Amino acid sequence: MNIEEFFQLSAGKWFSHRTSQHLAFNQSENSKSDIIIETLAVDHPEVSKLCQNYNINPSSASCATKISWNGTMDKDQAKHSGSTVLVSVPDADNPAQGKLLREIVDAKKTPVAGRYKFDSDGALILTIEDETIWSEERLWFASPNLRMRVNVLKSFGGFSITSFTSEIRMGGFPPAEKPSEAANSVSS
Repeated sequence: MNIEEFFQLSAGKWFSHRTSQHLAFNQSENSKSDIIIETLAVDHPEVSKLCQNYNINPSSASCATKISWNGTMDKDQAKHSGSTVLVSVPDADNPAQGKLLREIVDAKKTPVAGRYKFDSDGALILTIEDETIWSEERLWFASPNLRMRVNVLKSFGGFSITSFTSEIRMGGFPPAEKPSEAANSVSS
């Protein structure tokens, strides 16, 4: 799998259930969200703007996606909603990994590109580090309509949070199998 295929398979409407464990406080919390993931053309204005914010030539982008969410957390039942744009910029010498640009909402923060790569099981590994936090997230498909995520977030101030998220596709389906894949699945 590559980043373009991963973004395409992720497109659609998802129901997300996340359980987070705050290790320093020995507390857990649950959240539920509806998530909409849309693929964006690499020449989309939001993609070009994001590349410019990171001082990256927009022609280096291989694919992009927009993620919108609307959900609640058990502890406060307050609505949490928002959206972000992600843009992949593969490494020139190894296109299976690269930079992941993310829209920054806080204008006071300097944009920091994350890194992506795929492990031997085809899971997408995202790593982000700046002056205050380190985060690693592993995403994979258990089936075309079930996506899983695990995340570890560490603050350089001393707290850590881990989370597990399951996402069930509620609408929009992944692209049909390629003819060669369909033939292989029928013959096996």
